[in-house]
Amino acid sequence: MARQHEVGHSLSVAGVLVALGIIFGDIGTSPLYALKAIVGGHVVDEQLVLGAISCIFWTLTLITTVKYVRLALNIDNKGEGGIFSLYALVRRKRKNWMIFIAIIGCSTLMADGFLTPSISISSAIEGLDVLYPGIQTMPIVIVILIVLFSFQQFGTNVVGRTFGPIMMLWFGMMAFFGVKYIIEYPSVLAALNPYYGISLLLLYPKGFLLLGGVFLCTTGAEALYSDLGHCGKHNIRISWVFVKICLVLSYFGQGAFLLHENSGNVWNPDVSIFYAMISKSFLPFAIVIAAMAAIIASQALISGSFTLINEAMKLRLMPNLKVNYPTQMMGQIYIPFVNWMLLAGCITVVLIFRESTNMEAAYGLAITLDMLMTTTLMAMFYRKRNNNKFFIGAFILTYFTIEIIFFWSNAHKFLHGGWFSFMIAGFFFIVMFVLMKARALRVKHTEFTAIVDIKDKLNALQGDDTIAREATNLVFMSTSSQRGMLDSNIVYSIFRKKPKRADVYWFVHMEIVNDPFERNYSVDTIIPGTAFFVTIRFGFKVEHKINLVLNHIYEQMVQDGEVDGITRYPSLRKYKIPADFKFYLINSRVSVDDKISPLDQLIIRLYRLVKSVSLPPEKDFGLELTNVSVETVPINISRKASEQLKGLYRV
Repeated sequence: MARQHEVGHSLSVAGVLVALGIIFGDIGTSPLYALKAIVGGHVVDEQLVLGAISCIFWTLTLITTVKYVRLALNIDNKGEGGIFSLYALVRRKRKNWMIFIAIIGCSTLMADGFLTPSISISSAIEGLDVLYPGIQTMPIVIVILIVLFSFQQFGTNVVGRTFGPIMMLWFGMMAFFGVKYIIEYPSVLAALNPYYGISLLLLYPKGFLLLGGVFLCTTGAEALYSDLGHCGKHNIRISWVFVKICLVLSYFGQGAFLLHENSGNVWNPDVSIFYAMISKSFLPFAIVIAAMAAIIASQALISGSFTLINEAMKLRLMPNLKVNYPTQMMGQIYIPFVNWMLLAGCITVVLIFRESTNMEAAYGLAITLDMLMTTTLMAMFYRKRNNNKFFIGAFILTYFTIEIIFFWSNAHKFLHGGWFSFMIAGFFFIVMFVLMKARALRVKHTEFTAIVDIKDKLNALQGDDTIAREATNLVFMSTSSQRGMLDSNIVYSIFRKKPKRADVYWFVHMEIVNDPFERNYSVDTIIPGTAFFVTIRFGFKVEHKINLVLNHIYEQMVQDGEVDGITRYPSLRKYKIPADFKFYLINSRVSVDDKISPLDQLIIRLYRLVKSVSLPPEKDFGLELTNVSVETVPINISRKASEQLKGLYRV
């Protein structure tokens, strides 16, 4: 079957503009709060300011530029990036523990998605307090969040083209005010020397803890990698050159402003350094542009969240949810449930923390763990593909050291708000863990029957005219990956629960493969013209349209004369009516009893709870418009209980 996907995005002006609009919002608005989070509450002096600016510059260089823009974007899976694409490239059989790395990374990135819109928009809108002291900004932030998330249903392509030019204006404005103060106080450029950053960490009182604020400048880097499939690495890299220059100029300009006009004073942590640099006559315009840029700051995490959840669903790590495709561009998806869940979460963050200063404590802690997971998978990828041991060793030493230091410095945030992001991450981890363990439990207790053992039974059933014909073509979805084996619950359904007579039996097994956009199949003949085992392979980004694929297979086999394409009902056959199909979806239900461990009992109960919000299986397989029956059969996992019973018969 031909693949239906074009890999990658070619470099173009439009592509660069879209990348600006949907990828760099998070990093792009960090100058609103990152430096303030470092120097707020401290006396402004050269050691603090130059050290902070130096740390920010080298963090943007080492983590965002080198690790993500230069290295990670090269580790793409058919043009797709993100934690699951990376996991798909490195996973190996008998190393199931690697999935936990991907799950932790996904969970922590999703947690960050609840905080990015809240802190970015709050930081921008709080500039109104300079013009109108005492104004309540929280209602304004909530209204903007509602509008932003309502806009998602139109697709990130629309968002990118709408916001791209605004982001260019925002970055240009940041650079302009940065250059203005750098010219007035050029000695701030000394912060390019990493000595000042090292001095801050080692010599400044509690300087190590200031890294928690430094890390805020690069929190959007992970989402940048996740959004690779939306824009392509060439467009992202060209955009980043422009973005980084503007960011560096803004941070250095803020440092120059602090040293030039506020040296020796304690900086109020509630006052934005960026807004303090701007004259009051220009401030209203700056606030409007900042607010619009802050809206875009949410887009990278929102788009990344859609992508991550969609990949997790395809890997059976999240419940199946409705996915919309608002545009024809690669990677453009919209998941309504996730969208409104994120909106509810962001509003909750605003209501709990109220101000961006309070949100800073919760922000960034979880994402450091996510970055560590990505570094782990990247290191495994390099060990698998790269023979340069010096490079691998340098990569592992450099990035594990940097990110462990960042994680440790952020740990003090836990009681001051970091608990919230870990609570959200924990929720997603539990959901994915439950689905993974439930699937393993079902596989463990599902028995299989050799297909060769049921051939005679199928032939006998087909010849039994006393049993009403269920359909001309009867299709069962099988979990067995072995062509010669069949789920015992399917055998139970065909012969025991209710004998199901058909002219042709199809046993279909679906596999999720590493290639994100793979579409192919194979067909094995069990009984010529009567029974077939079909294996369909989908990439983890492909819709599960089983009906369309099976129709394609059926039409090809009719043309090849392997099956009869005309119905077997005599009254209709003479009119050459096409053969009918009926699909049977078998739900295997495990009974919770005393022979199951308490952990397994809990997994089963939680699994049923999670599945209650999932799409019905017929929609998951793209069969909602076909003739489908869903049947529940038991899995007997406590057979030993019955073996211990003794019977007493009385005559």
